[in-house]
Amino acid sequence: MATPRPTQPTPQDLLRRLPPVNDALAARTPDDLAYASHDEWVEETRLALADVRAKILSGEIGPVGVERAGLASALLAAARKRIARRRDPGLVRVVNGTGVVLHTNLGRAALPPAAMEALARHGAGFQLLAADRETGERAPRERHVDVLLRRLTGAQAVTTVNNNAAATMIVLAAMAAGKEVVVSRGQLVEIGGAYRIPDVMAMSGAVLREVGTTNRTHLRDYEKAIGPNTGLLLRVHTSNYRVVGFQGEVPLEDLVALGKAHGVPVADDLGSGALVSLTDQGLALDEPLVRASLAAGADLVTASGDKLIGGPQMGLVLGTAEAVARVRAHPLYRAIRCDKLGLIAMEATLRLFLHPERLRETHPTYAALTATPAALRARAEGLLPRVRAVVPAWGVEVVGVADAVGAGSLPTVELPGFALRLSAPGLEAGALAQRLRLSATPVFTTVSDGFVHVHVRTLLPDDDAALLAALC
Repeated sequence: MATPRPTQPTPQDLLRRLPPVNDALAARTPDDLAYASHDEWVEETRLALADVRAKILSGEIGPVGVERAGLASALLAAARKRIARRRDPGLVRVVNGTGVVLHTNLGRAALPPAAMEALARHGAGFQLLAADRETGERAPRERHVDVLLRRLTGAQAVTTVNNNAAATMIVLAAMAAGKEVVVSRGQLVEIGGAYRIPDVMAMSGAVLREVGTTNRTHLRDYEKAIGPNTGLLLRVHTSNYRVVGFQGEVPLEDLVALGKAHGVPVADDLGSGALVSLTDQGLALDEPLVRASLAAGADLVTASGDKLIGGPQMGLVLGTAEAVARVRAHPLYRAIRCDKLGLIAMEATLRLFLHPERLRETHPTYAALTATPAALRARAEGLLPRVRAVVPAWGVEVVGVADAVGAGSLPTVELPGFALRLSAPGLEAGALAQRLRLSATPVFTTVSDGFVHVHVRTLLPDDDAALLAALC
């Protein structure tokens, strides 16, 4: 007579074997209680238990798994790991191996060492933010940045807000709330995060009056649109795309002359906001200069602080004393002004531009942008034997790649670069890239043609140790 097979326990049977939360909590040590509060232990133990229950119901855990994961000690260990993850900082430094110099998802510009030194020296304690050291009276918080930007750009006055989107909005609100703003249809841009010029204009209280066509706008288009309710002529630099072929736009000088003839102010939203000529820095490319827009007669110019200036996130508003005063007087200004740490970092960053001939040595953004193919190849070949020594079974080669400026700057420009091409036996490229991102110091790379690429253009000088540790 055949021996009957033992009945397999059902999921409900397995669920009944799980210990109550109190059994797990009873095993806590004094160190555990000092590490986290009772409420936190209860919450995380319940979540650990719920995770085991879900795995039982899905069939992921069977009887053997319940004997391991369902023990009171195992639940407590799982809760301890969950609490430890809570303690880990989330916004951490990463290694940028993507070749994108201004990577929006990775914080855009790498702050210069001078900015980090200024934050370490002046960020603690109290700061000379909105007080005058001679009189002791209240003073504009951005005045230290104002002095430098006026010197670097020729602006009569400067103020700052928390980013360029805010700068554009407050300019529209201060100069043209309830009035029409004339802008070329080809400049109604959208940038990341669904930021659209028409939507920003509506939020500011201004009325959009678009003119011209997608690819061509003439001076006469602006002139026909000007009327008694016109508050502003706006030019928007299309920093994240280019229209090529049969196209044309009105030079800023002509737009300014038209504005003066009709008594209408002109604003120029530059986006990236270059302070120095990229051509002069040795690059075969360029972006409109803030100084040039002001010299052309724009009443206001807006730009980002964390793109081609390479500082902290900030929106710069530069222009005539009268126009900037209107911006600062707007009720929205206080809601979007800059914090003290950003101003400390920006002041230190701007001082680097007083010596533009040294930017390649002092400013990581310009070091990355101006790195030559020969220097990048040498950097990659210098890393090659060190990487092979750490992962001798992997495929590691130096290959040519295309790098990018990023952050909506110079969208049609490819920077010739070099990268380490990696492949790990038995590991798909996407899984390898994820493994590198999950290391103690996350390493971000690119994946193409079944390989992981670590672009050396965006590796900072002290990134090597973190990269090698992530490969282990």
